[in-house]
Amino acid sequence: MQTLHVERDRGVVTVTLNRPERKNAINDVMWDELLDTFRAISANTGEDRVVVITGAGGAFCSGADLGGGTQPVNGLVHMRHVGEVCKALHAIPQPTIAKVTGVAAGAGLNLALGCDLIVASDEARFSEIFARRGLSVDFGGSWVLPRLVGLHKAKELVLLADLIVAKEAADIGLVNRVVPASEIDAFVDDWARRLAAGPPLALSMSKRLLDDSAAMSLTQAVEAEAHAQNVNFASRDMAEAMLAFAEKRDPVFEGH
Repeated sequence: MQTLHVERDRGVVTVTLNRPERKNAINDVMWDELLDTFRAISANTGEDRVVVITGAGGAFCSGADLGGGTQPVNGLVHMRHVGEVCKALHAIPQPTIAKVTGVAAGAGLNLALGCDLIVASDEARFSEIFARRGLSVDFGGSWVLPRLVGLHKAKELVLLADLIVAKEAADIGLVNRVVPASEIDAFVDDWARRLAAGPPLALSMSKRLLDDSAAMSLTQAVEAEAHAQNVNFASRDMAEAMLAFAEKRDPVFEGH
């Protein structure tokens, strides 16, 4: 790939945005490669257990590469393609972790927010920078941001387009954890290994239940939980968990 580095290691897929000379700004090639990569991971649940998304060169992602102010030939077609990338990220059934070092701005911030978990270094910085570029929010930010921080805080972040530091991001619920820059690799690796060792089927269903919860009534939610749990009751992974408990050992889950 021209703009991404994808590495697989014992169930952990690490996707590194690799345009450090542009602070990993997303150009047309990267949009295409992200879409292909996200779809490939979604289809490879047997081997890919958890996804880590990060950036090369000390930055996460500075947003879309605007190319010096040039406009797409057809803006609506282009943005619908961007939307497909966003939906492909959110549709990944495996747990996803954003490892944020340096700047995460605009679509780059919303790429991170599209992950299930966000770990930031204490040097990370965040901005819904769109308004400073004469643009409105995109890459799912209008959907995910109010669900994370509330409507009024989301409006503050988007309309003022301020740059916030990692501690403030944690304080308002934008990220899960902030760790020293020297410790972020080990911290994310620990989380990724724990998730990779978890029950793939059960984790994917819990993820979907949580993602869908805002659009459900309690009655609908408990019914969806019942159907999901019925699948788990019949799985080999649950049988393995019960056997491992009886034998006082760690279970080995296979996703069946």
